Amino acid sequence: MSKRVKNDGQGYYHVVSRVVWKTFALGNEEKEMFRKMLHAAADFSGVKVLTYAVMSNHFHVLVDVPERQAISDAELERRLVRLYGRKGLAGIHNRWAIWKKQGSLQLIEDGQKRYKARMYDLSAFMKTLKQRFARWYNRRKGVTGTMWEERFKSVLLEPPASRNPEANRQHALSMIAAYIDLNAVRAGIVKDPKDYRWCGYGEAVSGSKDMREGIRFILQTFGCKGNWTALAAAYRQYLFSIGEESGQTDEIGQALKRGIDKEKVAKVLKKGGKLLHGELRQCRVRYFTDGMVLGSKEFVDEVFNRNRERFSEKRKSGARPMRWAQWEGLCSARELRKNVVTVSAG
Repeated sequence: MSKRVKNDGQGYYHVVSRVVWKTFALGNEEKEMFRKMLHAAADFSGVKVLTYAVMSNHFHVLVDVPERQAISDAELERRLVRLYGRKGLAGIHNRWAIWKKQGSLQLIEDGQKRYKARMYDLSAFMKTLKQRFARWYNRRKGVTGTMWEERFKSVLLEPPASRNPEANRQHALSMIAAYIDLNAVRAGIVKDPKDYRWCGYGEAVSGSKDMREGIRFILQTFGCKGNWTALAAAYRQYLFSIGEESGQTDEIGQALKRGIDKEKVAKVLKKGGKLLHGELRQCRVRYFTDGMVLGSKEFVDEVFNRNRERFSEKRKSGARPMRWAQWEGLCSARELRKNVVTVSAG
């Protein structure tokens, strides 16, 4: 059974990729370069990064891949500059000029088509990002060989429900966003996600317009509106939505809440109890990385029916109930049994 399921047209995905052998290869300089390449690859590919987290041996990205659309020659050149720089574009122009002199106009057209074929596609976006970063890393370190594990993991997420914004508060998209932005907190690197500069929330707090737009989109799915100050406070409350009052306040003076004690979470899991949504944010949840498809029963079954050939003939339905927490109707396409929820980073 293939583990890669992609939507027809627009799709929202949580993607994860790990350094080969899970080596802690990404220091601060590498994370910063990866962050820059992530945004460049997304712009070139025509996809939107809603949030992300770059860790020492893996990364997460929550991405909106729009339906494929035509782009002008001017837009193609802008995107080529974004990815390759002006020197890179000059090299492409020189190559095209030689072909034009040779009367090989078809080669130019084919080249443009190949660039455009790499856009609006999840796999092509990830290939562009990972290959470019690996080449930079290998040159910098003076090494050769594979940097990433062969396949990246992806989970197709149900789009926000336009008719009932409040239902999106515990929706797959918003849950995954919080899960990603709290990665460094779960790993014990920081106590507050705003202090980790290599995640979408941390970058947004530091002033990034693109990442503020990602958070704005996530919050608007469940009805939050206003300027950045109001939205930042709302997202911060969402991230810290479970726990006892800590006495700290946010940017507008409202009380923050601290994360759930990991020992308490471990005891609940050991007893076979069900965690609340906020408690899950302190855990590594395999459904979020290995579930294949995440959403309502209707959505998962719909994706299953559209991709019937990817599943075993014995399988009759797509949606599988999710265990260990109060999921409020969310289902997965995979029935995971081992290490589904663990108290660790992921």
